Amino acid sequence: MSRNRLRASRSRRETPRRFSVRGSPIHGRGVFALTYIPKGTRLIEYTGERISHKEADRRYAAEHEYSPHTMLFTANDDIVIDATERGSSARWINHSCSPNCEVADEDDRIFIETRRDIRPGEELTYDYNLQLGEPHTAAAKRENPCFCGSRRCRGTLLGDEE
Repeated sequence: MSRNRLRASRSRRETPRRFSVRGSPIHGRGVFALTYIPKGTRLIEYTGERISHKEADRRYAAEHEYSPHTMLFTANDDIVIDATERGSSARWINHSCSPNCEVADEDDRIFIETRRDIRPGEELTYDYNLQLGEPHTAAAKRENPCFCGSRRCRGTLLGDEE
């Protein structure tokens, strides 16, 4: 093993992991804090293949038409991040109507940051605030159900219309 690879391997072991991915009571997999994480901490970048909106529609429109499970994140008017390809653990962070994290957009890169202090064992969540580009009808809200269980749950992943 080269010296650089050995150093990198050692430094990864010395840096305690802040979160892990495992089964979630909200939906499928989720991301959970392994240690105390203070408010305002930048946790992770939402990474994946950067594709056009047209390509995202081609790949996933029919496949995800009625599915609450997608790993696409809009970076800007031209770019969508497809986390199914080379995505980070951020793709497993679930939605909540009372989230403990938020999205930070910086130069068309998406980061997840904590909104408040996070306790060990707590699931990390952010508000997906999905936008359809058309009216959010009652039917559309039913097609995008929320499973967060928050006292303030709005019942849908859809956000306020823009």
